[in-house]
Amino acid sequence: MKVKIRITKSSCRSGYHREGDEFLVGDLCPKICHELWQNIYPSVYALQNGAVLDYGNGKERKFSAKCPDGGRVCVIGEVVK
Repeated sequence: MKVKIRITKSSCRSGYHREGDEFLVGDLCPKICHELWQNIYPSVYALQNGAVLDYGNGKERKFSAKCPDGGRVCVIGEVVK
């Protein structure tokens, strides 16, 4: 399964990520900052292997996360068919 990661907010110090950027994760790590990737990888891996995650008040095949640098970058990841 593939997971699409969409940047929903960005005030990245390095300007590496911009709001609206999308990445499709298959077998390889996408061109995402290492700190952000380390933060979201467990959820990406779980979704790639069929997990349904807590999301809001329910369960879905998606997640939201923030950059560990004070939440400067926000993402939503979801399974794509």
